[in-house]
Amino acid sequence: MDAPIEQPAVGAGPAPRRGRLSGGSAIELFGIPILVVVGFLLYVWWRQTATLDSIEASSLDWSEVRLEVWQHLKLTVVASLVVVAIAVPLGVLLTRPRLRFLAPAVVGVANAGQAAPSIGLIVLLFMWLSGWSGFWVAILALALYGILPVLRNTITGLQGVDPTLVEAGRGLGYSGGSVLLRVELPLALPVIMAGIRTSLVLVVGTAALATFINAGGMGGMITAGITLYRYPVMVAGAVLIALLALLVEWVGRVLELLVRPKGI
Repeated sequence: MDAPIEQPAVGAGPAPRRGRLSGGSAIELFGIPILVVVGFLLYVWWRQTATLDSIEASSLDWSEVRLEVWQHLKLTVVASLVVVAIAVPLGVLLTRPRLRFLAPAVVGVANAGQAAPSIGLIVLLFMWLSGWSGFWVAILALALYGILPVLRNTITGLQGVDPTLVEAGRGLGYSGGSVLLRVELPLALPVIMAGIRTSLVLVVGTAALATFINAGGMGGMITAGITLYRYPVMVAGAVLIALLALLVEWVGRVLELLVRPKGI
């Protein structure tokens, strides 16, 4: 007799293909850098062809723009590294059985920090920490402002891991630390990375306010445009910050795809 032909289970669809992006994800992954490049080229074209007075030309000089972009990137990168270094370990600790009861209180404090007006937080910290340089005061303020999304998503991602998978890891003889590193964190990583992307966008936008405490950044163009009534300078600064925010969010999305474990 011929061997019976196995039929697929009722309701079972085709096996998912790994490494494939959905249409929306592909558009975001490849469309955002194209949009940023086109926007920057339009800015360069406008800068080369616009009729500017001496004050506008000085404020939008290429050397000045490069310096402010570098300062803005430095603020964003350092503050984001501080956020990740604090929020992820803290989120892990708050999901452990002995400290789980503290999670609502800590998240509430972080939520209050983000609910405070960002300019008020930066200026108050600058007045309080008068002996610090403006750069490090800005880093502290940006870290406080950006810590909530990463902390909240770390806790949510770890709490969302199927307990049976954790028990299976322990049944294989893994220690608590091995279960965390091999089971819980890999499964929670997509949720954590979504929080990091949100924090990156918050930090890169809020970093424009660091100019008020002499910490540099592209907010200098906006404040110069407002103070001197030079609207081309103000709009140019806003456009460059928006393009940088898009680029930083795209970098976070690429990092999420690179570190995501296979099959998740």
